[in-house]
Amino acid sequence: MNYQPGLHIIAEFSSPKKELLERSSYIQQLLHSQINKYGLNKLGEVFHDFDPAGYTAVICLSESHISLHSWPEYDRINMDIYLSNYQQNNDQTGQQIYEELIRFFDAEVIACQQIKR
Repeated sequence: MNYQPGLHIIAEFSSPKKELLERSSYIQQLLHSQINKYGLNKLGEVFHDFDPAGYTAVICLSESHISLHSWPEYDRINMDIYLSNYQQNNDQTGQQIYEELIRFFDAEVIACQQIKR
């Protein structure tokens, strides 16, 4: 199979849903459902809650990764999704996960870069 560049989405959001920014349990459920929905292959994960609030969530996939970092004191989330196109084209999947995260957080996009690599 020829190498096909994948879609890498890097974004910063603002969210009024502070409870979704404080602890990783909500995002953990959403990310697991998205991985199952799109048939992605999870290799490992780390969900770390900070004291008093905020979290880092990283899921390593055979297709690459999904990561989120929250700052509830600033109503912000940084997100990074990269899905390779090694065995199938995952560009639409990455885009759909990105859009689901925006809906989940009722987010306003502050900045977004989409890179084919």
